[in-house]
Amino acid sequence: MSATTDSTTESKETRLRRYLSQRAEDGEVYIKSKFIADDVELSPKEIGALMVKLRESAAELEIEKWSYTSATTWRVTPA
Repeated sequence: MSATTDSTTESKETRLRRYLSQRAEDGEVYIKSKFIADDVELSPKEIGALMVKLRESAAELEIEKWSYTSATTWRVTPA
């Protein structure tokens, strides 16, 4: 099965949660929405909306809106 097929059948929120968990595996990470969007094939606007949802529902991650400089930067750490 190709990565494209996987990404279309997997929910956007699940895909983003898995990506963030992998990135924060070794500890704290700072990531801009536009770079997350490129990696998970979503728009930066979708990333912003999903990050707000994940802040409430992803018990395994701590997600904090950190700053805005040409794109929103998020601080993600394992809980």
